[in-house]
Amino acid sequence: MKGDHAPVRVFIGDIQGCLGELERLLEAVQFDPARDELHPVGDVVNRGPDSLGVLRLLRELDAGGVLGNHDVHALLRMRGERQAGRRDTLEPLLESDEAPELLAWLAERPVIRAWEDLLCVHAAISPRWSDPVATLDGLDALADSPQLAFAISARYCDEQGQRPPADWPPPEPPFQAWYKHWQARPEETRTVVFGHWARNGLVLEPRVRGLDTGCLYGKQLTAWIAEEDRIVQVKAKRVYSATSLPD
Repeated sequence: MKGDHAPVRVFIGDIQGCLGELERLLEAVQFDPARDELHPVGDVVNRGPDSLGVLRLLRELDAGGVLGNHDVHALLRMRGERQAGRRDTLEPLLESDEAPELLAWLAERPVIRAWEDLLCVHAAISPRWSDPVATLDGLDALADSPQLAFAISARYCDEQGQRPPADWPPPEPPFQAWYKHWQARPEETRTVVFGHWARNGLVLEPRVRGLDTGCLYGKQLTAWIAEEDRIVQVKAKRVYSATSLPD
């Protein structure tokens, strides 16, 4: 943020190639790359209009953040190990001369980032992981594993970390939103910042901040400034991908 202020950490929900909205959001929070930290919560590419431009800008700003399932999908497609999805918009990125360099930069993002007061992961933390950082730190995001699948894709689980067969419609008990298990840990004081769950929208609950507010689907792109516990949003210019989200 520009001006005389202490450095802040700015976390941004799922961008998914929405470059114009990302630029407007950074302006709205007055992000200062010389001072502040920028941490997308994953899914910075795919299904939106300009994944190439988003990666260019994030690299220029020396963004941190974590990998999401769409980021992993893009990396596997670059390696020829994944077929295109029906709603993929990755071709301009993958066919660009910049693709190898930009995707190598993207691949350097971890699955989890940790601070004394915060954890950042794309989708979820399993209640089975007594030490989520030890479980996920250094995990190979291009090799299938149950830990990776949970961290970048889960939404609901039971208290043993078992996931339901489907996430929609909402599953019956014993399944519940994964973060309810996190909130039930009496010894845990850290807040988890995550994305991935556009249908759930903005989540502002004790020790959880969910930032996927469906920019891709014509809703908002959201930033959370950690040091101020403040939300900033910009509205999407239009719907970029088909959606069944409620109005």
